[in-house]
Amino acid sequence: MFRNFIITLIAFIFLTQNANAGSSGELILKKNQPTEVKDCFEKINRATFAFNQALDGIIFKPVATAYRVLPSPVKTGVSNSLNNLSNVITIPNNILQGEFKKAGVNSGRFIINTTIGILGFIDVAEHLGFPEYEKEDYGQSLATMGVGPGCYIVLPVLGPSTVRDASASIANFIGGDAWYNVTAGNDTRYFSDFDYYASKATAGVDFRAKNFDAIENLKTNSIDFYASVKSLYLQDRQQKILNVNKIIETQNDSDWEEIDNQ
Repeated sequence: MFRNFIITLIAFIFLTQNANAGSSGELILKKNQPTEVKDCFEKINRATFAFNQALDGIIFKPVATAYRVLPSPVKTGVSNSLNNLSNVITIPNNILQGEFKKAGVNSGRFIINTTIGILGFIDVAEHLGFPEYEKEDYGQSLATMGVGPGCYIVLPVLGPSTVRDASASIANFIGGDAWYNVTAGNDTRYFSDFDYYASKATAGVDFRAKNFDAIENLKTNSIDFYASVKSLYLQDRQQKILNVNKIIETQNDSDWEEIDNQ
């Protein structure tokens, strides 16, 4: 019953958002312009942002500081494993977006790295000439269909998002994320919900460590840190939707990733 309600709710959001949506790239670009995304819940967002910053100071920053001193092969292996795991969401979204070649490439990478690459710790596929990962999620798929982002929101712990992306992330918990299905979603023999949430926590630490200096510099040099993070996030999100590879200010697009609308 609850699952059917969620599916109906998502369908309603898709239909209402698509009422005035077109299919042209120009409209998609316009609907996803960072300047067009309204901060409808700014007071609540700023309070949540402050909570997340306090949590970062207590947990993520200290853990990321310790993580940064690990040997490079270990950190690379962890990042490789997380990237490999992200394919369970990327592949179905490649298909939803009609990118069947990318779906095939990412499927090949996932199979090779999960088996020969020891659960993705070693990127064997790269040495075999497979292109690099191209992450996609359900929010990006909706955007390519012309669904606008809605208002900007800040989620507790997870951080920046939009109404569209936060709504689309529900798909992960109703069958859209194979990793969730075999861990937290079902009582399987070899995995538990701990494995799922541990992987998400590790992804957060890995992200924080990779962006450690950039985040600290932004925090130090920003007149309004909240506004700076919002601007960076929305710009980066737009580029991911349009599959544009550019450097945004001090951030590399491959490193500045939302945690985790996937």
